[in-house]
Amino acid sequence: MLALGMAVFFLLTVLLGWLAVFPAARDVVLAGVGRWRARMSAVAGRWQAGAGARACGSSRALRGGSVRLGQMLHRGRWLLAATIAALLLPPLLVLQFGRQVMWEDFGGGAGFVADSHVVQLLRGERLAPPPDLPPAVFLAAEAAQLQGNAVVAPREISSADRKWVRIAPDFQQRVLAIYRVMREVHGYEMVLVEGYRSPERQAALAAKGGAVTQAGAGQSCHQYGLAVDSALYRDGKLQWDMEDPWTRRGYFLYGQLAVEAGLEWGGNWRSIKDYVHLELKSDCRQARRAAGR
Repeated sequence: MLALGMAVFFLLTVLLGWLAVFPAARDVVLAGVGRWRARMSAVAGRWQAGAGARACGSSRALRGGSVRLGQMLHRGRWLLAATIAALLLPPLLVLQFGRQVMWEDFGGGAGFVADSHVVQLLRGERLAPPPDLPPAVFLAAEAAQLQGNAVVAPREISSADRKWVRIAPDFQQRVLAIYRVMREVHGYEMVLVEGYRSPERQAALAAKGGAVTQAGAGQSCHQYGLAVDSALYRDGKLQWDMEDPWTRRGYFLYGQLAVEAGLEWGGNWRSIKDYVHLELKSDCRQARRAAGR
């Protein structure tokens, strides 16, 4: 309703502006109004002449006014359409993205939500990576991967690279801020499963088919330190099963915080749902162009 009201308001503003800017249009409209008033006076004087005559006169007046208005709108249709579009676009964008502001400090102008806990952390102290988990955690998780569509675990995680120093600094801070908010606000512990990925490993994963990854060597943001795969961690185990309500809620919170931090979440993809995946898409696109990918 608000958008409709704003659209009507701007349409009326455009029409009034049109009349104010174009004297010829104003004269035509004023002349039409004068003729309409004259007709109304004549109709009032002939009120006793009969209902049929009154109805006929009113119909002719309305048809005449409609024809003249249609002619005026037709002559200035392109200018009117461009003006309406120019005036409607800003409020519609405000309605759509009204809660987002721009923070040039983080990643060259990516969008952040003004009241986000993640933003507050990014504007504060520099966050340090958490301690590494024992390799046995990842070996056990790989061995116990469930079967079925509900499982979101990435493949071959025991040999994945989990060195935070290989992740781009700005992107690293965003991910660490998400981890802290997940832990301190929502009660979920997050674990880095994979950060940097070599072109050779990417090619090997791509060879396993589109269900694993659709990106070849040099095409994934992992190759540029601009993507991570993360997992929920509870009771000493990585949690993958999206049929578990606790796990499903956790990954969707993770995705929500990622969007607030200006990152792309794999759970929003259409072709393949990668709930563990985050990437800094704008920087990744630049890195791929620089590498000729």
